[in-house]
Amino acid sequence: MGCAEETGARAALSPPQNAEYLGVQTLLLDNNTVSFVVRMRGARDRADVVTYARCAAAQYTLIRGYGFAQHVRTNVRRSGDVWVGDGGFVISPDIPAGMRNLDAEVIVDDCREQGIPTV
Repeated sequence: MGCAEETGARAALSPPQNAEYLGVQTLLLDNNTVSFVVRMRGARDRADVVTYARCAAAQYTLIRGYGFAQHVRTNVRRSGDVWVGDGGFVISPDIPAGMRNLDAEVIVDDCREQGIPTV
C-alpha cells in the first residue's frame, strides 16, 4: 500500500471504519499517464488515501482496455477532516518494467471486497 513493490498482491489492511469516499477526479496527462485526485474522510493515515487512488487507477486501467498500471507517486494532504490524494499512474496493456506495478483486475477485485469504491 505504500512505496513497496506492488505486484497485485492482496492488500494486507482492511479499509478504515466509517470512511467516506468523496469522489475521484481523473485527468489524462497524455495517452498513458493519468492523475487521480481522490478525497475522503475518516482515513487513518496516508496509506488509506493511497489505497483509494490505487483503486481508482486500477478501474480506469480496465476501462481503457489495459491490464496494468504503474504507481508513479501519490501526494497526500489533509485539510480539516478531508484527506486529498493526487496520484500519478502510467497505464499499460503489458506489465511494465520496474517496481510498484498493479495488476488492475486483482486490485479492483480487492477494492470491491474491501468496499472501497473505484472510478
